[in-house]
Amino acid sequence: MRASRLLSTLLLLQTRGQLTAGELAQELEVSIRTVYRDVEALSEAGVPIYTERGPHGGIRLVDGYRTRLTGLTSDEAEALFLSGLPGPAAELGLGTVVAAARLKMLAALPPELRSRAARLGQRFHLDAPGWFQGAESAPHLQQLANAVWDDRRVRIGYDRGDRSVERSLDPLGLVIKGGVWYLVALAEGQPRTYRVSRVLSVAVEESRFERPEAFDLAAFWTETTAAYEARAERVEVHLRVEPDHLGWLADALGEEALHAAIRLDLPDMEGWIHLRLVAEWPRDVHARMLALGAFAEVLAPSELRLRMITSASDLLARYAERSRDLVAATAGGSAGPSRNGIGS
Repeated sequence: MRASRLLSTLLLLQTRGQLTAGELAQELEVSIRTVYRDVEALSEAGVPIYTERGPHGGIRLVDGYRTRLTGLTSDEAEALFLSGLPGPAAELGLGTVVAAARLKMLAALPPELRSRAARLGQRFHLDAPGWFQGAESAPHLQQLANAVWDDRRVRIGYDRGDRSVERSLDPLGLVIKGGVWYLVALAEGQPRTYRVSRVLSVAVEESRFERPEAFDLAAFWTETTAAYEARAERVEVHLRVEPDHLGWLADALGEEALHAAIRLDLPDMEGWIHLRLVAEWPRDVHARMLALGAFAEVLAPSELRLRMITSASDLLARYAERSRDLVAATAGGSAGPSRNGIGS
């Protein structure tokens, strides 16, 4: 622990120049007394470190004491920092490791590259989950990550939706897509995909498995997701939409569906736009379209239109019934005594 802290102290001073003992203590989450002991240890180890007293003093390294990465271009340095995923790394239990690696990288870069690379964190940020979607709870993610790293077999309890099952797996890798973690593992010799949030329990075994030499996680994921999307159900929809609410249509059915839509040159008494588009998940389209209210109308297919009519009728009946109950309760309350026994 102390060796890691000493290295962090050295790298902080290389990166930021002069720092006060209080600033170092805050960064390293230690006491100021510990900072001074660490500075003394670094000095005894031959590191040219010294302190300056006074209101503008602090701890610093002798100018020029720095390890640099050679042969690294500015574009390469920026790309390395842009590729960092602090959120997912933290979920894997590697948050401090990533932070330390970035600090080492900054400390080793020449000043002209360091300033450009450091600016990336101020200008670009990855937020993987969609709007109003918190990250899924995956309490067993770190256990699975450790098993993936060590090539250890696991036995998991898994919620299939209809029932819970147990599986003995050889975990090959973890993938995050849209803020959701997936485990790719061998089950009876065949690669399968499991949603980590549905893993109910994990037992890591002592035995290790032989990872298939030809297995490529990125290639497997690309192939399986493409096949899944190709098999997904779709429905072609003819609809009309009020021009000012096209953005709502994109929210309901997705930007890709709207961009791929064909605009139909059909007359419309209200000046609405007619579109033909392909929507995924046919069983959910009616619910998504209902979110547009009276600003859009499905014209075809008839099955989808009838489903929307049924849903809208059920919704109206539900609210009408509740409204009658509310009116009756209100009328009854005004005529009789209130709950505290005093008339209104």
